[in-house]
Amino acid sequence: MTMLVTGATGLVGPRLLPRLTAAGVPCRALVRTGRELPEGVERADGDLDDAGSLERAVRGVSAVVHLAAVFRTRDEQAIWRVNHEGTKHLIAAVRKVTPDARFVLASTSNVYAPELDHPAREDDPTTTANAYAASKLAAESELRDSDLTWVVLRFPFIYGDDDGHLRDAVAPLAQMGAHAAQRFSALHHEDLAAAIRLALTGAMDGRTVNISGDAPVSVYEMAQLAEVPFKLSSGPLQNPWQGQVDTSLATRLGFVPRVLTVTQASREQRL
Repeated sequence: MTMLVTGATGLVGPRLLPRLTAAGVPCRALVRTGRELPEGVERADGDLDDAGSLERAVRGVSAVVHLAAVFRTRDEQAIWRVNHEGTKHLIAAVRKVTPDARFVLASTSNVYAPELDHPAREDDPTTTANAYAASKLAAESELRDSDLTWVVLRFPFIYGDDDGHLRDAVAPLAQMGAHAAQRFSALHHEDLAAAIRLALTGAMDGRTVNISGDAPVSVYEMAQLAEVPFKLSSGPLQNPWQGQVDTSLATRLGFVPRVLTVTQASREQRL
C-alpha cells in the first residue's frame, strides 16, 4: 500500500523519495501548493496546520514517514509549531483515518545531553536546552503515548547526494565556537533510505533507534572537504563525545550502512 512522506521538499525528502519509488514503494507526499515532486510520487496538497488536508493525505496509506521539521532558525515559535504541534496534528489524523498505519518519526541525535562520557545510547539523558531538541523530544513523546504502531529514528548529521549540507555546516559550527577536533556521527542519504525501509518492515516497531554510518567525521575534515577555512586549535576538547551516537541497537535490528564514512563518500564522488 501507499506510504505518505512529509518534508518531501526539504533536505532529505527529494533524496529519499526517488530511492523509495525505485524500490517499488508507492509514495504520496504532503506538500504545499506549487511545490514540485520527483516523478512517480503522488501529490497530496496540504499543511501540518490543516487537519482536513492531513486527513485526506493519510487516507489509504499503510505507513507515514514524518520528515518535516524546522531547525536552523531563531524563530522558536516556528520550531515548536512545526516540530511538536505539526506532529500532534499528523498523529491525530492517522489515528482518526488509518489507525493501523505504521508511523516512522525522523528525530535527531541533537536530543542527547552533551556531557556524556561515551557515544550516546538511546536510553541516555537528553537535553531541552534548545528549542529544536526540546520540540523533537516532545514530538517523540506524543508518538510513544499514542496507540499507533511507531518507530523513532534518531538521525545524526545527514549529508551526500550534492545536498550542500556538509559545506553549509562549517560556518555555523565556527560561529558556535566548535573545536576543529570535534567529531560528529554522520549518515549518507543512501543509508538513511535503507534505515527507513528497514523500519517499514516492522523490525524496529516500538523502539527509538540511533542510525549512523560507521565512523564520525571531525569538523576539521568537514572544513577540508568543503574547502572552507576553519580555526585550528591544540587546546583541550570539551565534551568529546558530543554529537556521536552508539548504533549497537540498530546493528542488532539489522541495519547495515553502505556508505561507511564521509571519506568513502568523497572518494566515490557522492558528497
